[in-house]
Amino acid sequence: MVSKFELADVIKRFGKQLIQQQKLSPQQTKALFNITRCRTAALGGHQEVCDCCGVVDYSYNSCGDRHCPKCLAAKQALWVEKLIASTLPIKHYHIIFTVPHCLNSICLWNKRMYYNILFDAVWQTLRSFGYTHYGVESGAIAVLHSWGQNLCLHPHIHCIVPAAGYAINGTWKNIGTEQLYLYPVNQLSDTFKGKFLDKLKRTLRKNSALHMFNQAIQQAYQKSWVVFCEASLADADHVIKYLGQYTHRVAISNQRILNITDTHVTFITKDYRDRAKQRPITLRGVEFLKRFCLHVLPKRFVKIRRYGIYNATTKRHLKLQFAPQNQVDLSKPEILKTKETAQEVLKRITNYDPYKCRHCLKGTMRVIKTIPRSRSPTQHMPSLLYMLMQ
Repeated sequence: MVSKFELADVIKRFGKQLIQQQKLSPQQTKALFNITRCRTAALGGHQEVCDCCGVVDYSYNSCGDRHCPKCLAAKQALWVEKLIASTLPIKHYHIIFTVPHCLNSICLWNKRMYYNILFDAVWQTLRSFGYTHYGVESGAIAVLHSWGQNLCLHPHIHCIVPAAGYAINGTWKNIGTEQLYLYPVNQLSDTFKGKFLDKLKRTLRKNSALHMFNQAIQQAYQKSWVVFCEASLADADHVIKYLGQYTHRVAISNQRILNITDTHVTFITKDYRDRAKQRPITLRGVEFLKRFCLHVLPKRFVKIRRYGIYNATTKRHLKLQFAPQNQVDLSKPEILKTKETAQEVLKRITNYDPYKCRHCLKGTMRVIKTIPRSRSPTQHMPSLLYMLMQ
């Protein structure tokens, strides 16, 4: 579905006010600039002609920024395809780890430190439960999200955990086969709380910053932490496709933006306290952009991580040998048989042909001319400031 309003429109309309009111980091500036140029003539593209009806059309290049709502659908489909090929054909569980909002001030102070501690605490918790409950080295694929439906800061991690692992004696062992949930939720929550806060305090103490956030940490100790666990899903393919909905999301998609006025932005949210009903929410334009910028990740930060038996290094050390009934069917994903272009994989997965003529719906678009970029990408900082200040 093509949206009437886009995030790029919000940036162009309220970017000047945002720059006047708030100092942006280089990563935030770059993300906003890339989004405004995505699929425009500024990035260059191709002139194409249909071999059936003869219509001439233009397609412009994507920015490729991981915060851009236009660029992630294809990446998500390709990531899901690749992950299915490397995922064990066994039962998996979906577990979500969240932290109280009273710790958000620490996250804003140093996002890289905070998110790394969050990842470490999640894996240490899952790993310890694998050992204590089943005596195995299990694994996990973890994905970081930093937002809630209203764009406020809400760091949490989605995990899929396989119901299997390697026992201490090196044998393969299936776990949780008779259980609806892999681990006891209350114990999981308390252990995660202890590990996260302990590691957070140690890191802050090393940086001589514990006194700055001691009150927030004490508040976090008083709260009941919640780890959300879903019952086992159908099969490995279903689990990966389910997780794929979360991997390449950005804070807001263009489809959720309902209206943009001279002062406000209205967008759709889901109220999970009321059976996920959709409700519109209206924010001032600058406030909307401020909230969006909260979710721009640090430079080169890895937000999808593999642990245990799904980590490449661990696999090499353990020398994984699957039983015949558990072997990965390498013939299933066609992508492993023949090399395909990204467009061919996308067509096979989604049944959408990016080369099909949108006018006659019969012909194929052929490239007849390459359109160069209109501006050097190295000038993104001054260019953005100049553009938004007009």
